[in-house]
Amino acid sequence: MKAPIVWEWRHFDQLSGADLYAVMASRQDVFILEQTCLYPDLDGYDQGAHHLLGWHTVDGKRVLAAYLRCLAPGVKYDEMSLGRVLTTKGARGGGSGRALLAEGIACAERQHPGQRIRIGAQQHLEPFYASFGFATVSAPYDEDGIMHIDMLR
Repeated sequence: MKAPIVWEWRHFDQLSGADLYAVMASRQDVFILEQTCLYPDLDGYDQGAHHLLGWHTVDGKRVLAAYLRCLAPGVKYDEMSLGRVLTTKGARGGGSGRALLAEGIACAERQHPGQRIRIGAQQHLEPFYASFGFATVSAPYDEDGIMHIDMLR
């Protein structure tokens, strides 16, 4: 059984240097190295975002297991958006992704009540996001060499 995840919902200004480093390292590992996708991860949105960090303990050490960020309505899309959704390699296979998205939706809806949520999802994850009430609202498009779709909840 995987270690339980402890969730933290933080604005960028509330992230410690060590926590921000863990987030950036995990985003690099997953999106750039694992997916062999060269793109500018530092896109200027992080400073205004809320970040959901999921921590678990491995060999007595606090380690980032899952992460996403939430942008307010009007920042990137008319709706609020969730993005940079990831689970780290060591946290996969035990439901961490489902727990992350459920917690992220709950936090985002508390932050921006009554707002719809838009995501730019990798197309192969469409069924996963659909299981949380997201509906596809765009044709597939290539983003940095990976097919994506826009989805709304």
